[in-house]
Amino acid sequence: MKIKRREIFAGSAVAVLMMTTAACGSSDNYGGKAPAVQPVGDSKQVGAGSGYGDPYGSGAGGGSGAVPAGAAGKTGSAGQLKVSEIAGLGPGVTDSEGFTLYRFDKDTPKPPKSNCEGDCAAAWPAVSADDASVSAGIDAALLGSVERADGTKQLTLAGWPVYRYSKDAKAGDSFGEGVGGTWHVLGPGGKPAGASKGSGAEKEEKKEDKPAAEAKGGELTAVQNPKLGTLVEDAEGKTLYRFDKDSAWPMKIGCVDACTDTWKPAKPVDKDKVNGIAPELIGKVKRPDGSEQLTIDCWPVYTFTGDKEPGDTTGHNNKGLWFAITDKGKKAKVVG
Repeated sequence: MKIKRREIFAGSAVAVLMMTTAACGSSDNYGGKAPAVQPVGDSKQVGAGSGYGDPYGSGAGGGSGAVPAGAAGKTGSAGQLKVSEIAGLGPGVTDSEGFTLYRFDKDTPKPPKSNCEGDCAAAWPAVSADDASVSAGIDAALLGSVERADGTKQLTLAGWPVYRYSKDAKAGDSFGEGVGGTWHVLGPGGKPAGASKGSGAEKEEKKEDKPAAEAKGGELTAVQNPKLGTLVEDAEGKTLYRFDKDSAWPMKIGCVDACTDTWKPAKPVDKDKVNGIAPELIGKVKRPDGSEQLTIDCWPVYTFTGDKEPGDTTGHNNKGLWFAITDKGKKAKVVG
């Protein structure tokens, strides 16, 4: 009798798993209310060094996180701010020693407020407001300060808190540009450097002027990568990825909080506007924060901020956890 009960229980468990799997890939799942999920493990553990990528740029892309000498830890005064030529961007602001200065899109200028603390502040040292002055090309009236959580005064330019970047090892380096899609070289007027040339924040605004789906004739497209096989790109040509710490059956999400600064959850798409991907594989899932995320064969998918050009696959095999996703929802092969 005990054996029979065990057999019945095992059969029921398999049936539940089969129903979950079938529902995940079905059109009913997509068309109805998106299933809610909970994060895998303790979300407080998400962040640099945990396999999620580096939201603060201290080792983005799978580096060791070691910080070189140079701007690392420099929180002192900028001295006399100067306008310097930044490669590929044009005029940008540097301190008196020639180190590039930055602004953070998640801060606010009105009123000035810094949202970079803790690990973020270690990678992006706040510039002290003490003894700051300007040279030709910068309006002294734009200088100001904001009080940080620790009580220190941080320099602001046009209301934007000012930072250095820990991975800039010498004067003239500008490795912080574009990190996480939220950090930009500071322009003389407080805007991102190069904004007048259609880069930085202004470039992002221009992208929104034209519907993304119009650019490639669809919201998702299967493309042939010569090394990795058939991959999926969004309407802007960004490669989509899946994460081994997520789960498809049942659907669970392991990339939350700081992880999403580096790995952006892809937005749901109209499954009738996909090219080269079976529509029944397209779905969506409700994230712990209430937003909805695209799924392919039940796997939540993401874009990687380290990919700078359409077709880039720099996030593939990142920390052995992130992989470009194929048109079947599988992990793309790993090549040597």
